[in-house]
Parts: sequence; C-alpha cells; structure tokens
Amino acid sequence: MFESMGECRVVYRCIALHKFCELFSFNVLLFCSLIRTRKMAVAAMLAAADVDAALAACQAADSFDYKTFFAKVGLSAKSADDVKKAFAIIDQDNSGFIEEEELKLFLQNFKASARALTDKETKAFLSAGDSDGDGKIGAEEFAALVKA
Repeated sequence: MFESMGECRVVYRCIALHKFCELFSFNVLLFCSLIRTRKMAVAAMLAAADVDAALAACQAADSFDYKTFFAKVGLSAKSADDVKKAFAIIDQDNSGFIEEEELKLFLQNFKASARALTDKETKAFLSAGDSDGDGKIGAEEFAALVKA
C-alpha cells in the first residue's frame, strides 16, 4: 500500500489530523496532500544526485554526520534564504523550532524512503545545534549548524 515507511508516517499524521480538519472544515485530502508536498520540498532545492550520494553515505545506523551531510547535499553552499526555507520545511509542526522528533525524521525530508536517525545520532545532532540549551534548534541555530 505504501512505498515507504515515510509515506506511512505522512498518512498516519493525516489520519491523526482528520478531527482537526473536520473541526475547522478543512478538506482532509487536500490537507494531507499539502503535508506530503511540503515534506519533500527541501529535496527540490538540491541536486538529486547530491541528495542520493549524501543519503547513501549515511545509510548505515550511527553513520550520520551533519557536517558531511550538509556539504554533500549542497545545503552549506546555499544562500541564507535557502537555508531558512529548508528550516521551515524541516520544522514540520511550524513551531519555529526543530524538536527532537523532527530531527529523528530529518533524512526523510530529503527522501521519503530514507531511514530515521538513531537515538544516538538524534541526540548528537540536537546537541550540536542547540547552542542556547533549550532542547530544540531555532532558525538561527540551524543556519549556524549548516554553515559550520
């Protein structure tokens, strides 16, 4: 039914938001479609071959290194505006921050079939980006992380 676990998670989120949509009279199918489109938009900003190479390099568990990944996908060479756009996409709940659960699914923002980060990778990624110690990564912290 689903091409990947990433797609399954998107559908699950859509189902979980069904009551929200009904409450505010949103069209559920349109809303789910927007979520799926938004999720993959960061990959559209980058060269597909670069994304594939970066994902292949961190395919094994506990092999993700944010500096290497950002360099391989070409995000570290992008403009400040492009980095802000990437942040907005990764910030799935639009809270203005990237929280631990969003970091765990970080790679799936680049390709739906990508693996989830391990707990060890997620915590290391969060630790590297959370310069103010609030347990989440803000837009400025993310920009600094990408350019590091």
